[in-house]
Amino acid sequence: QVQLVESGGGLVLAGGSLRLSCAASGRTSSRYVMGWLRQAPGKERESVAAIMSDGGLTYYTDSVKGRFTISRDNSNNTVFLQMNSLKPEDAAVYYCAAATKWVPNSNDFLYWGQGTQVTVSS
Repeated sequence: QVQLVESGGGLVLAGGSLRLSCAASGRTSSRYVMGWLRQAPGKERESVAAIMSDGGLTYYTDSVKGRFTISRDNSNNTVFLQMNSLKPEDAAVYYCAAATKWVPNSNDFLYWGQGTQVTVSS
């Protein structure tokens, strides 16, 4: 069982930056593939970024490439999403999720956090 708690969301002006954090509980949480997904009102949830358990492989959806960076600190069981050059279309509830296999471009994650709201004002 893995519990995930997101933080770092908020209101930011377009062009600004936010850093999301996801604290994972559980002794084996560092073995999981971790991902960030988002869901905007009226839209389907989409995978934004994912990272392998050892950090050696990452995935980004095309719309965030070059602007977002996913990273993890396994010693502290924390995953981060650095979001730069934010756009109004990035506004959504962002979820941290964990999976036992590499499933980056999908919703096929085993554990989910409750989400953190990101609002981007133009």
